[in-house]
Amino acid sequence: MSSTTRSASKAELASSPQHDETLWKGILGHLRQANPDICRQWFEELEPLGIHAGILYLRAHSQIHRDYLHRQCTTPFADATRVVSGRLMTVRFLGPEEHLPTDGPRSSERSPASELAPTRPPTEPGADQAIGDGQGFGGRLGNGASDTSAGGFGRGTGRIAPDEEALSKPFQPLTPTEIEHLYDDGLVLNPDYGFDHFVVGPSNRLAQAAAQAVAKSPGRAYNPFFVHGDVGLGKTHLLQSICLRIRESSPGAVIYYTSCEGFMTQFMDSVREGLLTRFRHKFRHVDVLVIDDIHFLAKRDRTQEEFFHTFNSLYQSHKQIILSSDAPPEEIPDLEDRLVSRFKWGLVTELAPPCYETRVEILKNKSRLRGIDLPDDVACYIAGKIDTNIRELEGAISKLQMIAAVEKRPINADLARLALGDDGAKAEPKIQIQTIINAVTDFYGVKMTDLQSKRRQRSIALPRQLCMYLARRNTRYSLEEIGGYFGGRDHTTVMHAVRTIDDRRETDEEFAGVIRALEDKLRAPA
Repeated sequence: MSSTTRSASKAELASSPQHDETLWKGILGHLRQANPDICRQWFEELEPLGIHAGILYLRAHSQIHRDYLHRQCTTPFADATRVVSGRLMTVRFLGPEEHLPTDGPRSSERSPASELAPTRPPTEPGADQAIGDGQGFGGRLGNGASDTSAGGFGRGTGRIAPDEEALSKPFQPLTPTEIEHLYDDGLVLNPDYGFDHFVVGPSNRLAQAAAQAVAKSPGRAYNPFFVHGDVGLGKTHLLQSICLRIRESSPGAVIYYTSCEGFMTQFMDSVREGLLTRFRHKFRHVDVLVIDDIHFLAKRDRTQEEFFHTFNSLYQSHKQIILSSDAPPEEIPDLEDRLVSRFKWGLVTELAPPCYETRVEILKNKSRLRGIDLPDDVACYIAGKIDTNIRELEGAISKLQMIAAVEKRPINADLARLALGDDGAKAEPKIQIQTIINAVTDFYGVKMTDLQSKRRQRSIALPRQLCMYLARRNTRYSLEEIGGYFGGRDHTTVMHAVRTIDDRRETDEEFAGVIRALEDKLRAPA
């Protein structure tokens, strides 16, 4: 198509009566009202290209944003377009290099759901198809061909049951379309989960630094990279940050990001359908394999066997392996010792609950991504009320945003109290650590200098731990700040004190009564 014709076709789209600034602003406004939880600030950067054959075309500024929009936002965008325009329309998202349908063939013809795998050109007709990058693997997808370059774990190797081998069909060469869509079932990458949106604090500094090193030198820095921590502390964010950074620096890298459930399901399906060889080629011909929640391998003997060989194949080929879990390798129940050993070959790092200051910054960061102006006092209030995990913090923002949109109220401290179920009828006095120290020292008859000393006698250690416990429960000070009041002790000492007092409170009713009495005294009006 000539440049003149192409310009004319674009002009035709742009001059559609329905395609104007009012329509686009109306769509964004409807999304904020009807689907505030999916709205992001970067939606403003989408470029409306016009309407053609009942389809509104929107261009994203990166392929990752396009893929995320296609997989997560197509339905709400289409609903908003139909409501605002009053016409039966749908929406299609284009990447930065994709052309409008009136411009002829697109320059980047990728599947909308091709989240992680780049398009692989077919080899010569009749030849086996290579899925790897041609540099490190060299494995071929032929009929029963073994993958010797990937550590020798091809078809027929390892401890495979005879009935399994009999059910395994000869591997047929993949068509170009099959190669292109081989990794379409991977988990979707969220552009909000980049390193630039990961709030660093004392609880996650080591894990974040290690993740950046892995993203900079995959297969060489830390391999495998194993990150663990409780639910909602940012493990998935770190994993996605690594994927996004590698995609940015090495667009041709084959990254497969999936869950442990996805790995197990595909393995069981391949056994049932006799496609084990295809399954092995898929997982062993990647540059980066990322598996979330690997602890679900527990008690899965056959799946552990298969993952053991997959791990060896990738590791021996210097391909990056990234795993996350709720527990460290040695604490995953019923996990084979050889897997525990391999998981600890690289770097095992932990994500701990964020401190108060980190929670405040996380709330502000999440709000900015949603285009919300969150006042400082609201962020401080929510961070003081929720100290469990990041998902609950994000859930509080979603609830706050929804109530503000429905009731058309500004986001302030009163709305925050309403969102978190606090009617504000009883305003509790602000408690200082010094007030807590005074109450405890009076009760136990000890001196403040004793609490700040290095002495570990029980008569001193118990009041000191009780002060730390009460400060953690009744103030907004971070673990580091609380420890600083007691001779410069670190945050792990404070965490140990809190656990110790909690355990004794549950088993010693008399001690629990002492704590209640002290807390009543702290909350009593001066």
